[in-house]
Amino acid sequence: MTSHHSTPRLFLLTLLLLYGGQGSAKSKLITSWRNPEAPSAQFHRVLALGLSQKTAVRADFEDALATQLGGLGLTAIAGNTILLRPEGTQLDMNYLKGQIRDNKIEAVIVSRLLKIENKVTYVPGQPIMPYPYYGTFYGYYQTVYPIVYTPDYLREEKKVRIETNLYLVTEGEGVLVWTGVTDTFDPNKLHKAINQLVKLLLKQMQTDGVLSEGTT
Repeated sequence: MTSHHSTPRLFLLTLLLLYGGQGSAKSKLITSWRNPEAPSAQFHRVLALGLSQKTAVRADFEDALATQLGGLGLTAIAGNTILLRPEGTQLDMNYLKGQIRDNKIEAVIVSRLLKIENKVTYVPGQPIMPYPYYGTFYGYYQTVYPIVYTPDYLREEKKVRIETNLYLVTEGEGVLVWTGVTDTFDPNKLHKAINQLVKLLLKQMQTDGVLSEGTT
């Protein structure tokens, strides 16, 4: 269990959920993959979603992601503004689908912690293929949600690996468009780390051709 004092740092480690830090912190893109079979339809309304037990860090990440997506001309909605996710609650897929439908969301960018390590070790990037349940947004969310929201899932370490997926939710159960994995080493300043990681992720999505400016 972690102390209240260590919660902010732990949260960062958790969500790198998309971050790169200042000072001693460094972030690297390990790998990214674009689904060649995904529809090429443009989207305008995006849900920025983080999966973490820690409410404050999750909200910081979602807000930063929504803000930077807005800078690209998209209408971005932070998950903490429409989804109630109190600790210890059961997953309600009907509620999730209803919020996505009612807010006319077309795409979801979702990040979660993969692992944290004590040792700062560089891991060469390797091509990845999603697990079977990654194929749809709702299948992915239903599978990883119980894993993320279990006690003692997070530990304070020095290297954090984050997975980020982009789903088009106007298609069936939500079609996987893009996935990427990042490593952050020795993150310490939460706000700067989150913003830099989000910037890294969105830049790679643009490079891979799944996200562009002025799409609204």
